[in-house]
Amino acid sequence: MQTTFVLVHSPSVGPSTWAPVAESLERRGHAAVVPDLTGVSAGGAPYWPRVVETVRAATPDTPVVLAGHSNAGFFLPAIKEGLGDRVVACVFADAHVPPREGLVRTAEEEFLPFLRDLAGPEGVLPRWTDWWDEEDVVAMLPDPAVRIRVAAEQPRLPLDYYTQAIPVPAGWDEVRCSFLWFGPPYDAAAEEAGRRGWPVTRLPGMHLHQIVDPDGVTDALLKLSRKS
Repeated sequence: MQTTFVLVHSPSVGPSTWAPVAESLERRGHAAVVPDLTGVSAGGAPYWPRVVETVRAATPDTPVVLAGHSNAGFFLPAIKEGLGDRVVACVFADAHVPPREGLVRTAEEEFLPFLRDLAGPEGVLPRWTDWWDEEDVVAMLPDPAVRIRVAAEQPRLPLDYYTQAIPVPAGWDEVRCSFLWFGPPYDAAAEEAGRRGWPVTRLPGMHLHQIVDPDGVTDALLKLSRKS
């Protein structure tokens, strides 16, 4: 049975951040889906069950390679539990690495003052690309059309998306896990993956490198998931 690559985008952005890689995988004869998580904050907290259900609803009944980008990494253990034994590998693409079990939040404590300032009294954050200086966003997304598309689909998340706890079930990392590292600030995550004995591949680029070099990222995903 054909394996499906389930490409999980950070809920801070949108599915177009993985779409070029899905297209590259399909050109090579692999099945790929990109669940749309832009609506998971609707209806209030907790948000993680909606992430799991949205991914499960979009995933066919086949073996699955889960690939999570950025803070989607925190959700991969819960998603894996939701999909059950179908998951054969997890790839963390410039993503946060969850603990082996317990609870985790999508923002570290030292980052919360920055987020609270952005959210203001309404408690709702601007779009993720609006957090940063324009030149930084242009450096990540040099193509103007792509930049407009990525910005347009981003949700405005509530602050508590970043403070709500996400469960991390024990044993989630018993399948093959690996790390695809683009660069700072995910150095510590890549080092943690290495300490756990995971394969780590460095593909130099900025945080949205999967949009800029989808074929290179596809090569790395196939290698890390042993599907090349």
